[in-house]
Amino acid sequence: MAEPIEVILWDCDGVLVDSEPLAARVLAEMLTERGAPHTPEDCYARYTGISMTSVMAKVNADCGIILPEDFEARIRARDDQVFRHELKAIEGVAETVAALPLRHGVASSGSPEKIARSLSLTGLTDLFTPYLYSAAMVENGKPAPDLFLYAARRMNVDPTRCLVIEDSLSGIRAGRAAGMRVFGFCGGGHCDADYGRKLRNTGAQRVFDHMSQLPALMPK
Repeated sequence: MAEPIEVILWDCDGVLVDSEPLAARVLAEMLTERGAPHTPEDCYARYTGISMTSVMAKVNADCGIILPEDFEARIRARDDQVFRHELKAIEGVAETVAALPLRHGVASSGSPEKIARSLSLTGLTDLFTPYLYSAAMVENGKPAPDLFLYAARRMNVDPTRCLVIEDSLSGIRAGRAAGMRVFGFCGGGHCDADYGRKLRNTGAQRVFDHMSQLPALMPK
């Protein structure tokens, strides 16, 4: 018999906030300005769910350029401008979190500052504080399991009693590698009609496209 779920660990970008289209647009613009032409679609395909440090390393290796050391800071500054005017919470997420009487944490590849800013701008902070965890807190980001295992340790819960909600393939792999149950969310603005199939094929045990569906999918 499966262990009962005590904690839900939520990815942030593309799961709690509909930031992926905005972030991909900014990243594509800034990489193109630096001589590495990208479209937002390229950014979705190559970089969704991984840390900016990993993005920069991959761009440098694949495109034969060296991004400046302050590139991440510049990305954050431009993201901040766009987010302040355009960022919205995923529809129904606040109501769904409030309806599930469990502890809820955030485990995101974003920096601590980005997580805090995204939650604040969308009014979600109080639903997850103090359980906010960033890939900056561990040695290896997603798809390694480090971040999810770190969050479980900090929340004093066995990984088998955690449920991960993820929208990225790297996040699905990380949650499964951590020994947690993993559901895939395909309702963000960056998800096409085939996205749910990709999440299932990567290891998501359930897939849903609207937050109102989650309570009925919860393990009994």
